[in-house]
This record gives sequence, C-alpha cells and structure tokens, in this order.
Amino acid sequence: MPDPAPQTPPPVESKDYYAVMVHFYRGELGRIMIWRQRLDVTTNWAVLGTTAMITFALGSPTNTHLTFLFANLLCLLLLNIEARRYRYYDAFRARVRMLEAHFIMPTMLHETPIPQGDWKHVMAEDLLQPSFKISRTRAILRRFRRNYAWIFLLVAAGWFVKIWIHYPDSHTPGGFVRAMASHHPLPRAVFWTIFGATYALLIAMAVAAFSRKQNAGEFGTRAMRRQRWLK
Repeated sequence: MPDPAPQTPPPVESKDYYAVMVHFYRGELGRIMIWRQRLDVTTNWAVLGTTAMITFALGSPTNTHLTFLFANLLCLLLLNIEARRYRYYDAFRARVRMLEAHFIMPTMLHETPIPQGDWKHVMAEDLLQPSFKISRTRAILRRFRRNYAWIFLLVAAGWFVKIWIHYPDSHTPGGFVRAMASHHPLPRAVFWTIFGATYALLIAMAVAAFSRKQNAGEFGTRAMRRQRWLK
C-alpha cells in the first residue's frame, strides 16, 4: 500500500491563515497590555511608598531620618520586581513587534515580507520554548533609567532636607555628618555600612544606566512629522 501523500500547508493567501494570525496578534497584544499595567502598578507602589515615608519623616523632628534608608531599600526591592515583570513584557512585546513588522506591514502595503531571516520559524520556536529577550541586569538598568533614578533622587533630596531643617547643628559639613550618624537606633558602624553599600550600588547603577548606550525600547527617538499623518 503506497504511503499517503504528505499534506501541504495552506497557502499564505488563505483566509484561515490570516484569521489565525490576526487572532494571534490580538491575543499577544492583550498579553503585553496586562504586563504593561503590572509595570505601572509596581511604579505606583514605589511612588506611594516613598511619598508616605518622606511625609512621615518630615512630619516631626522626633521621627528618625532612618526612614529614608528604608525608603531606598523598598525602592530597590520594587525595582527588582519591576525588572522581572519587564522581562516578561519585553518577551511578549517582541512577538507583537515581529508580527507588526513582518505580517501586518507587508499586508498593509501589499508588499513582500521583509527579508530578515525566517521570522515564522523564529516565532514558532519561541512559542515552543519561550525565552527572555534581555538579561535581568539590562532590565534593571532600563527601569532604573526610565523611572527609579528620579525616585531615588527624590529620597536623597528629602533626606537632606530632613537633616538640614530638623537638626540645627547640621549646617556645617562636620555637623551634617554627625547628624547623619545619630538620631537613630542603629550603631554607627552598622548605619554607615548599610548607607555606604546602598549608595555605592545606586551610583554604580546610575553610571551603568546613563553611560552605556541603551536601546530605544518601545519607540525610537525620531518622531514622524505631523504633516505626514495629516495627509
């Protein structure tokens, strides 16, 4: 008995193919919107948490300035959580961008697909074995550059204001250092160790995030001219 003839896949122009791809695009788009909302939630936690701590610390001279140290540690924790969520968001966004560039755009312009590798096999392999597209370090640096650098600067500014206005003997460099080392229950050695390690890490992250060339991310830097949209 002869072997049955192998079934050939449906042609690219078939309606079923386009229907599947459109529904796949809509599903992936909904997925990245969910992860995008999770990113916003984490940033909102950082903003609300630091705002509450700064308000508490500045509310009374008797409230310890150690609150700002906890605010930094809280932001570092939330930054790690947001970086993890961003890696998932970036992985699913890569699928959407691949569909937009290689399927929707050629369909819209009635042109042949962009000749940049076999994107269908790349997409199929990613569906079988999903993988992150950026490292955890790169995700942390990207979120730090976009959002958390300004939150850490706000915490540092609030810490300086707290020391300056609530401790009159801190209006000199030596007095400021002595005020930083006091007015809290931690031993000086423990405080300076945690303080130095925290800000050494923040400075290293700032240097790495702002000195190295980062990818454009979701959007490029050059915006399309407005008149081209109005034609």
